Amino acid sequence: MSRIMAHLVTHYPDADRSRAVAQGLIDGGASYLEIQFPFSDPTADGPAIQKACQDALDTGFSVDEGFSFVRNVASDIRESGREIPIFVMTYASLIFARGVERFLADGVDAGATGFILPDIPIDYDEGVWDAATRVGATIMPVTVTTAARARLDLILERSPKYAYIALRRGITGVKTQLDSKMLAVLDRFRDAGTRVMAGFGITEADQVRALEQHVHAVVVGSALVRTVTDCAADDHETIRAAVAARLKALLPET
Repeated sequence: MSRIMAHLVTHYPDADRSRAVAQGLIDGGASYLEIQFPFSDPTADGPAIQKACQDALDTGFSVDEGFSFVRNVASDIRESGREIPIFVMTYASLIFARGVERFLADGVDAGATGFILPDIPIDYDEGVWDAATRVGATIMPVTVTTAARARLDLILERSPKYAYIALRRGITGVKTQLDSKMLAVLDRFRDAGTRVMAGFGITEADQVRALEQHVHAVVVGSALVRTVTDCAADDHETIRAAVAARLKALLPET
């Protein structure tokens, strides 16, 4: 069975309608939600997500509002009767500005299972992993299939429950062509007992199908954000239905 970790940017297109996006992802069959807290200087986001983040910041997004959003989405998940773990994705500046342990604790209190922090390397984490242990959070380390073997070994030495593996270098949004070298890296983590979340450039159901034997879940971001952009001026229910339909279209028929 295919699983998708569905990405959304909180407060895009605005606070209320981003909740409609989350509800659409729940309706559409997401197995995990990756909620991005927007930041002005991202490192790996492609044009669609960059624009979404800037628009969200322009609405007056704050970290406090981000955690309120997580709390509301967690409530929506409970009402749906499903179990959908939430991972907060953001960048180091927001975490350190608030204080590492406070940021992580606030996320857990709001209902997040863990955190995806692309610009905090596992060997220079400034205490993030230890703080996560203290507050009961899971850190999902981020790497890429083309990383040096020593870097991959370093992550595996931590025996992470989850790992986010970008299928290629660069930025999100451009369709990725899968190859055997990519899949071998995914298999190595999977065989070590890590729940592999793999993404970057996933736009079609055939890609999800090709990955499903190699990963725990496929990450889809830009394809969903573009759907939000296409209906950003519409009402809550229209956005919710459009996002649900787009996600369902990415899930292979069984």
